[in-house]
Amino acid sequence: MKGLVVKNTGSWYIVECEDGSLANCKIKGNFRIKGIRTTNPVAVGDRVVITQNGDDSAFITSIEPRRNYIIRRASNLSKESHIIASNIDQAFLIVSFKEPLTSTTFIDRFLATSEAYRVDTILVINKIDILDADEIEYAEAVKNLYETIGYGVVMVSAKTGEGISELQKLMKDKTTLFSGNSGVGKSTIINCILPDLNIKTGDVSTTHHTGMHTTTFSQMYRLESGGYLIDTPGVKGFGTIDFKSQEVAHYFPEIFKISENCKYNNCTHTHEPGCAVLKAVEEAYISGSRYSSYLSIMEDSSEDKYRKAF
Repeated sequence: MKGLVVKNTGSWYIVECEDGSLANCKIKGNFRIKGIRTTNPVAVGDRVVITQNGDDSAFITSIEPRRNYIIRRASNLSKESHIIASNIDQAFLIVSFKEPLTSTTFIDRFLATSEAYRVDTILVINKIDILDADEIEYAEAVKNLYETIGYGVVMVSAKTGEGISELQKLMKDKTTLFSGNSGVGKSTIINCILPDLNIKTGDVSTTHHTGMHTTTFSQMYRLESGGYLIDTPGVKGFGTIDFKSQEVAHYFPEIFKISENCKYNNCTHTHEPGCAVLKAVEEAYISGSRYSSYLSIMEDSSEDKYRKAF
């Protein structure tokens, strides 16, 4: 029997079968997908084949080829990576510029990963209702930066409802992943879109100005307008994985475009003479924050940056 993985609890997987029923599933032994070493061999969004047991449980026996997925470096480095979700049409990266402040480095790392794994991403700037004039100006500047590169940006307030209808229109008939730092208001936005869920929301730490996890497991919800919403736990950092240093520029559209004018085909855009990217950064055609993010991912690609897997 075939089905769709709609929830991952860490030890169990909930699969929505073709007949609409839900099956509690486990995986057998060291279930692994060839070429991918992850903390979760099965992810929400996977299309799977299951075999029913005599009781109310079942085993996942195989996974159909993934169209795409979003992956990040796992906190448990010995396991290499963690797949956030698979087979998605788009991702909403929820950010906030106050309580807590989302760094542009985090944004760029997520966007680079979405480019690498062919996932369209829209930047959702939340909590605009609590921003003062200077902070609104900063938010508008960030919006302009990413729109200029080619990304969609929506400014919303989960508290007042501003911008929520625009998100709902973008989600129609699509599978949409919601991701972001803890505390940015992801669960509150989802409650605006699916009020019957009443997902638990959390406060921001007054000491560290960071969010506290409220969503524990990844879960997929069917939308009345068509499509699915995938809710995921908030993340503190976004470590990239499987990036080759010579390919990192490909995942920054504006850097990749300008790199065509570099003197050397194998230019790393870090020190080479005749580098069009370095010149563009110097002349502010490429944002300094984006270039810094590029360099940080290049450092991730270094073989000794992280402890080797066991």
